[in-house]
Amino acid sequence: MQENSLNRAERVRPIVIEVAGEPQGVVVPDAGGFRFLAVKLPAFAIDGQRFPNVEMAHLAVRDALASGESA
Repeated sequence: MQENSLNRAERVRPIVIEVAGEPQGVVVPDAGGFRFLAVKLPAFAIDGQRFPNVEMAHLAVRDALASGESA
């Protein structure tokens, strides 16, 4: 039984999203896609959003940071 929970923990490992070498958050698998969880204030604009893949999440974080800088 314990072995199954260890295998599950491996599958839901978060993926770090960095912009310009700075970690902004992580994505975790969620309902057929990925959910973004922000760890830095500029990325909180999209915290909790779902994306179909990691690349789309990365682009959204990058765009959110660019929007925050121009505001």
